[in-house]
Amino acid sequence: MPPAKKRMRAYDSTKIRTAVLTQFGAVREAVAGLTPEQLARPTRLGDWTVRELAAHLAMVLGTVHRYLALPEPARHEVPLMDWPFATVTAAGQVDRDTREIAEAAGTDLGTLFARTLAGIEESLPSAPDARLVPSRFGAMTLADFMVTRTVELIVHTDDLNDAVPGLDVPYDRQALAACTRLLADALAVKAPGASTEVRVPPYAVVQCVEGPRHTRGTPPNVVETDPLTWIRLATGRVDWATARETAKVSASGERADLSGLLPIMG
Repeated sequence: MPPAKKRMRAYDSTKIRTAVLTQFGAVREAVAGLTPEQLARPTRLGDWTVRELAAHLAMVLGTVHRYLALPEPARHEVPLMDWPFATVTAAGQVDRDTREIAEAAGTDLGTLFARTLAGIEESLPSAPDARLVPSRFGAMTLADFMVTRTVELIVHTDDLNDAVPGLDVPYDRQALAACTRLLADALAVKAPGASTEVRVPPYAVVQCVEGPRHTRGTPPNVVETDPLTWIRLATGRVDWATARETAKVSASGERADLSGLLPIMG
């Protein structure tokens, strides 16, 4: 698949920054109330417990402060739409880093989250959107990197809710919208075309998949689902067949089977 040639969607950086901090605040409050037994619960992320997952959520935001403290890279290397496809290449290092952070924090996750928030509140407000940051995959603009934080925070908030029944950490609307849109646009990059319309109301509609172009009326190939189901499909938390069997996805038309295109992020 060729790299994305241009950014497919504009994001309001002020709203994105607020959404990231709001979602992190919701996670921080939820983690603060977890018992030792809940922190030891398994998650759907391999052998990570809730404690590792919580440490990873702190790391997701902590990277912003850490990258802003480093020298600015000389050139822009990673467009936003390349990021979803690059994440799989760093899975091993992310796992190692997360375990180190969790081990260092021990049971004192409150201090870890407080330190993370203090760092971001110190460095982010004065940092311009165009400032380059050295992500794991190459230099990105700060504005684009913050959009990727909505994906990380929403996806792993959902992992946290799955691991701890009844926790019900809320999803910030702006963060959920950005996450949904980025992953929907990534599908259009992965499978360019206009024969199939994928609808994720109320946040995203994209056309994708090679074939006859739809020009008027109801498209012949339509997929529709809700934001969280779409995010779970795009990140491999649920498979296409299960989502169809449980009526979480409606799909009509001969080109409406997305099973061969999912997940987008490994």
